[in-house]
Amino acid sequence: MSKTASREIRLASRPNGLPTAANFTLARTELPPLQNRQVLVRNLFMSVDPYMRGRMNDRKSYVPPFELGQPLDGGAVGEVVASRAREFKPGDAVISNFGWREFFAASPKELRLVSREVQPLSVYLGALGMTGMTAWVGLNLVEVKAGDVVFISGAAGAVGNVAGQLAKLRGCRVIGSAGSMEKVLFLREECGFDIAFDYTVGPVLEQLNLEAPDGIDVYFDNVGGETLEAALSALRVHGRIIACGSISGYNEEKPRPGPSNLFNIITKRLTMKGLIVRDWLDRQGEFEKEVGGYFRAGKLKNKETVVEGIDQAVGAFIGLFHGHNVGKMVVKLA
Repeated sequence: MSKTASREIRLASRPNGLPTAANFTLARTELPPLQNRQVLVRNLFMSVDPYMRGRMNDRKSYVPPFELGQPLDGGAVGEVVASRAREFKPGDAVISNFGWREFFAASPKELRLVSREVQPLSVYLGALGMTGMTAWVGLNLVEVKAGDVVFISGAAGAVGNVAGQLAKLRGCRVIGSAGSMEKVLFLREECGFDIAFDYTVGPVLEQLNLEAPDGIDVYFDNVGGETLEAALSALRVHGRIIACGSISGYNEEKPRPGPSNLFNIITKRLTMKGLIVRDWLDRQGEFEKEVGGYFRAGKLKNKETVVEGIDQAVGAFIGLFHGHNVGKMVVKLA
């Protein structure tokens, strides 16, 4: 079998603050002939996610940092081009962690077969992928139930909009904050949020108190910073916080001071739990059955912002921190 030409995005330097295009390079490479027990995959869609920013720093975290001069990785869905492993055949759709490149060779254990009947296949990176599962895990983490008033920050993002839709399906009253009127309308009209407001219009706490004068039961935190501080004030006694992300601080060169009202955790007897979705992979089948059922029944929407071409992947990633995405940001590679 001949070599396969491919392109891939590599980390050229570690960002200081907000990443720029200069921190990345687009490289051409050739994959060697396929070996026994290997599968050649052409990526169709790749994911860009805010958590990847942390991996660009040279420090330990829950995932290892990206290496300089090496291709990045992340979620991707592709199709098998050639296979020397009995588990896969050409034409199969697979998900992997080999994003940021057009082609790759992998062992069967590094791939997961998915159904081509589910369209678009990019849904396996969104509502039916790790972002959707993150939303589902968060709600289970603090036992969100019917009647809860749930506030979600970054609600128009990949995790936030799914979390809100799933909370509505559980019988909750759902409030979301987002960064534009376009996103607010998306949450209200497409995702079924009861309330959505634009956090750029005025202080979050003022808007939250207006929309939920009796307080909230659950805060699904994707933003951190001032929004977390507002939620700590708005939460009722025995309220719960799902600590999922803190995108407002990902590009800070120095850590920000914490919320000034953390004492509310004591006086209100609050619960705050963090989550890493990989800790819940033993329940992935349960997630896929429940949330996949909602999707197939038309009860759950998978909203995407699609950018085309691997040469646009860096711009798509940087765009996450400017709020350019509504729903899941994906890059179409083929």
